[in-house]
Amino acid sequence: MLKAYKYRIYPSKKQKEMIQVHFGACRFVYNWALEQKIKTYEQTGKSILRFDLQHILVHEVKPSNEWLKEANSQALLASLVNVESAFTKFFREKSGFPKFKSKKNPVQSYQMPQHYAVDFEKQIIKLPKIGEVKTILHRRFEGKLKTATISRSSTGKYYISILVDNEKDIPEKQNFSESTTIGIDAGIKDFAVLSNGEKVENPKYLKNSLKRMKALQKRVSRKVKGSKNRNKARQHLSKIHETISNQRNNFQHQLSFRLISENQAIALETLNVKGMVKNHCLAQSISDASWSSFVTKLEYKAEWLGKTILRIGRFEPSSKLCNVCGHHNSNLTLDVREWTCPDCKTKHDRDINAAINIKKFSLQDQNLIVI
Repeated sequence: MLKAYKYRIYPSKKQKEMIQVHFGACRFVYNWALEQKIKTYEQTGKSILRFDLQHILVHEVKPSNEWLKEANSQALLASLVNVESAFTKFFREKSGFPKFKSKKNPVQSYQMPQHYAVDFEKQIIKLPKIGEVKTILHRRFEGKLKTATISRSSTGKYYISILVDNEKDIPEKQNFSESTTIGIDAGIKDFAVLSNGEKVENPKYLKNSLKRMKALQKRVSRKVKGSKNRNKARQHLSKIHETISNQRNNFQHQLSFRLISENQAIALETLNVKGMVKNHCLAQSISDASWSSFVTKLEYKAEWLGKTILRIGRFEPSSKLCNVCGHHNSNLTLDVREWTCPDCKTKHDRDINAAINIKKFSLQDQNLIVI
């Protein structure tokens, strides 16, 4: 089973310069490989293989660009793997076409497939071409080291993410029943409403910091492009973005871990987030909630602990259907938060009713999508 562990590293000034060299070299190789694949396809109608690119890189590109030899050779080859993976994802998942990497992007990274070492006692990580880097190793791990990713955030902080194979099998899915399954209805006012009646308030980190962000953004726009003052203002703006992201991730990690630990199965509704954010009235609130990120956390934690994620289709009438008698309220609009069933006279909270129905739908075989 593969797990990633992320740590903050504190490189010296000289080590930062070497990391910067690796960022530039890997970015150069990635862009060169992407250009070669595009040109080859335009000229021949066929894609050039990664191993052919590797041969050209070693025997032609590196000799004509001596500065590439300053970077670790394994890191350069990892860039070729990333280009291949980007194209595979594009064709299989119909995601966006691979883009060229920009030097101006404040977030930079490169990968180290092997030949690095972690010392928990000395709190250091030894990286090829860079040396021993001070690291806050706040979590221990055991297993086989895989790829390490060294990155720099927009605020100038450095991190390393280590992929570890703990050589354990993925646990088998645990049996679940109606009593050990919980339904979740994602929302904006309440981040999550559970089928047991619990409502998890939406912290709205972005909305709460919006006034400060607008002020900082105005400062950036008033500075002269390319000036040091503009860079300082951008740093202040980046810090508040980073704080919001950290707050949101911390909240989602705690909630997802609690839900996965307390239940054997989680029932969710499939949401078309890309389509929903086209509604300009709700786009900012939907992005602030970051439902997709929360679902991703639920999925991989469920896999680690042998729990089950159940999904229902996006067109199921979870909000409009009475969970008691099954009456379909076709006239229910988004602004109506409570309604009374005309058949059984049950008074419904819209979100709790939806969460109960999501749970019911997911436990029916014809609606079941098990992840």
